[in-house]
Amino acid sequence: MAVGGSQGGMGAHRVSGAWVLLFVSFLSVAEGSGRMLVLLENTNMKETHSMFFKSLTDLGFNLTFKISDDPSLSLIKYGEFLFDHLIIFSPSVEDFGGNINVDTIATFIDGGGNVLVAASSDIGDPLRELGSECGIEFDEEKTSVIDHHNYDVSDPGQHTLIIADNEQLLKAPTVVGKQPKNPLLFQGVGMVADPDNPLVLDILTGSSSSYSFFPDKPITQYPHGVGKNTLLIAGLQARNNARMVFSGSIDFFSDAFFNSPVQKAIPGAERFSKTGNYELAVALSRWVFKEEGVLRVGKVSHHPVGEIKPPNAYTVTDLVEYSVVIEKLSNGKWVPFDGDDIQLEFVRIDPFVRTYLKRKSGKYSVQFKLPDVYGVFQFKVDYNRLGYTHLYSSTQVSVRPLQHTQYERFIPSAYPYYASTFSMMVGLFLFSVVFLHMKEKEKAE
Repeated sequence: MAVGGSQGGMGAHRVSGAWVLLFVSFLSVAEGSGRMLVLLENTNMKETHSMFFKSLTDLGFNLTFKISDDPSLSLIKYGEFLFDHLIIFSPSVEDFGGNINVDTIATFIDGGGNVLVAASSDIGDPLRELGSECGIEFDEEKTSVIDHHNYDVSDPGQHTLIIADNEQLLKAPTVVGKQPKNPLLFQGVGMVADPDNPLVLDILTGSSSSYSFFPDKPITQYPHGVGKNTLLIAGLQARNNARMVFSGSIDFFSDAFFNSPVQKAIPGAERFSKTGNYELAVALSRWVFKEEGVLRVGKVSHHPVGEIKPPNAYTVTDLVEYSVVIEKLSNGKWVPFDGDDIQLEFVRIDPFVRTYLKRKSGKYSVQFKLPDVYGVFQFKVDYNRLGYTHLYSSTQVSVRPLQHTQYERFIPSAYPYYASTFSMMVGLFLFSVVFLHMKEKEKAE
């Protein structure tokens, strides 16, 4: 009895221990969803950019601060990512510490990691190389974006402390949030987008009078970026839904630029008590770290109209109903997505049916008639909109021809053939009567 009781107690401890391990692993996964590595130029940046870092903490991210050349840096260990997001606030870095380099960051992005990069006129080669990997070309070191018509009154004279209006922002509320009412303050290096890369987003562009060049040298060659072709802030969403944001100005995210009064250096210009940088910076961080614009596919169902379960194979010309649940991440919770431009395609090689899905009872559904073509088809939803993650759902089904018992006894389109058959029978009968009658008449004669 004593032995049996001890074995039962050991079994209970094993079971409870397994539950504890399962619970701890669940907590680690839950907390791991917001792991963020912040690479800084120096430790003072934690103070000069405290408002931005606090906004990330308020969103629930777990920030780990490191100096960019720290020899203990590690982004990937034993093939596993140690962080979900990466912030690089070290514009002039020439070599990252530890095992982090441009190739490691590119691997991190390929694995679905999100990256926010802030540069400056003192940009180093690693950031330039990283931008090139993502379709962004930074201008040379010591260059700045210059605008002789849209600069702040506090500019020292080189017209590099420029003011950007809302008209220069990307028209995508999912990415930039509500457009800030106050102007934006920018000082840093310019960028241009690779014209062959369709994934690059022009989040904030220069004005038509802006250009990128050395502020203390005369212009002797065509500038790297001119007019609205000059990018101040750019973004990119890769095909695996990983997101990146590149800012030419690290000061854009600083407390000084968040709280600085702003006024264009033109007579009668309105003076604002502070810039709109904070609102835009928070909106960009929510987008790039996937707190906004994230969609997912829920339950998918399809069946003939009037039935509940799908058949093993549909029959041509069946009337079917397709439905799918689409959800959006909002404030950490999945809520029904509200969209009116979601399409369904019924595809074999090319789409045979393309129709809009209508939202009904928390899901999107549609009824349509299958084409009179048999084969292997797919119900396909491919939703790709600016600012949202790529939503894709594919369900394969078979469509067979009608069985011999399902055809009509008389097909209207075959009436000419029926008429020809009966006319042939009547003609043969008349021919036989005439032929036999003529033969008997010859015998009688």
